[in-house]
Amino acid sequence: MRAARALLFQTLFYGWTVIVAFAYLPALALPRGAIVFLGRLWSRSVLWLLRVTVGLSHRVEGIENLPEGRFMVAAKHQSAWDTLVMPILIPDAVVILKKELLRIPFYGWYARKHGMIGIDRKAGASALRGMVADAARAAERGQTLVMFPEGTRTAPGEKRPYQRGIAALYSRLGLPVVPVALNSGLYWGRRNLFLRPGVITVRILPAIPPGLAAGDFMARLESDIEGATAALVAGAGEADLSPGG
Repeated sequence: MRAARALLFQTLFYGWTVIVAFAYLPALALPRGAIVFLGRLWSRSVLWLLRVTVGLSHRVEGIENLPEGRFMVAAKHQSAWDTLVMPILIPDAVVILKKELLRIPFYGWYARKHGMIGIDRKAGASALRGMVADAARAAERGQTLVMFPEGTRTAPGEKRPYQRGIAALYSRLGLPVVPVALNSGLYWGRRNLFLRPGVITVRILPAIPPGLAAGDFMARLESDIEGATAALVAGAGEADLSPGG
């Protein structure tokens, strides 16, 4: 039954996304706010599909830790699900992502219109300088930067080195950074079409204030995110990981 529900979700998800991809095309000629609104609408519709087909929902802890004013978000990245929930948690989120994603038809068009920031990790220091400049402009416009500091999805229990780009942004922009932990990979794993029912937990942690040395900031960021993520993975109840009936 769980496999059938997951297959139903995948069928509806891809079909609905193709419809939306074409239906949203006229919005590319409108101001950026239209794409932001429509993108959040699409995210909400997919989260609703997950709930009614797979039985997968989520809860958010620590929403009070989001500061007033400008800030950045550094989040754990375990699943495609994470990119769905970020626009809901952060109303005007600008995600820093791999530059090659911006070349994908439809997705890349909408991501560029939205103002997503691409980084070419093979370009070295020049790419880092360009990313920081783009991020500074986005922050000045009041947009909230969202970064996945490991640079790619990691399975629960897996660790990858945190990329130096987040430290560059922290040092240059002088904004507080809000760490975010989650356990989405337990339910929607990388390259796994068979999603589990349950409740994903997103934990928003206290902001790291500006002004720390880069090394101290990176050590605290990794400790905060990895510690909270490990606790969420270990604490996922049997009910949340039920195989489904």
